Amino acid sequence: MIVLNILCNDCSNEFEGWFDTYSSCQTQIKKSLVECTQCGSTNVKKGLSAPNVSLNKSSDINKKKVMNELRSKIKDVQSFVEKNAEYVGDNFTYEARRIHYDKLKKKPIYGTASKEDVKDLQDEGIDVSTIPWIEKKEN
Repeated sequence: MIVLNILCNDCSNEFEGWFDTYSSCQTQIKKSLVECTQCGSTNVKKGLSAPNVSLNKSSDINKKKVMNELRSKIKDVQSFVEKNAEYVGDNFTYEARRIHYDKLKKKPIYGTASKEDVKDLQDEGIDVSTIPWIEKKEN
């Protein structure tokens, strides 16, 4: 079974239809077997529908491989940042402004900030970026 969006040409109502196949949908529309759920008109057409993708076992393995590679790349970036920047923790927003406005020596810093704080910093013309971070597990 597939679920397709159907659009009524008369009242512009959009509704879902369940069909065995795409061609079954087209055939039923041509034979005026599909009625609008709102006005009852058979003057309908297939609307835009999101694709439905079915994954198999080999794609699950592929997905795990991609995720492991991504995790490895994130850890590489994280390691680079830790070695080349000063950690300021929750004081990131304050320190970024202090460096920018007090014209202190530009030094790389990293820490935590909310999405709103990052946007505010960017709106002020302060060059900041967000990166994914993987917390280290404590043993």
